[in-house]
Amino acid sequence: MAQVMNFEEMQAFLAEQFPQGNQYGVLESLGDGWAEMRLPIDDQHLRPGGTVSGPAMMALADVAMYAALLSKIGPVALAVTINLNINFLRRPKADMDIIARAETLKVGKRLGVGEVYITSRGETDPVAHVTLTYSIPEQ
Repeated sequence: MAQVMNFEEMQAFLAEQFPQGNQYGVLESLGDGWAEMRLPIDDQHLRPGGTVSGPAMMALADVAMYAALLSKIGPVALAVTINLNINFLRRPKADMDIIARAETLKVGKRLGVGEVYITSRGETDPVAHVTLTYSIPEQ
């Protein structure tokens, strides 16, 4: 299955169908079954102790995987997350944006499975690893 939506089409789709997703991250790049998103970190994303909160990282990972999946299946607005598992690996930098690199692992007729690595911008070691499964509705 080849890439179905390009970067510009994805941006337009997200702006129209999921504008509230902007608060969870900004699409930086998109390819065949992968997406990269950035979350500009500010005080609303921090938890006590000065680290990026788990919910902020989960939301970024979820939207990034949504974009990666749609790059393969097209503009299916009702594709929904049915499972998200996250492993927090190290403390993200509180003064740096976080980057999510999502990649589909398997896309079938009814399910899409993928993984996301989250890093602090400019760093190579991941701060979190996320696996997700999406339900794809009949089209």
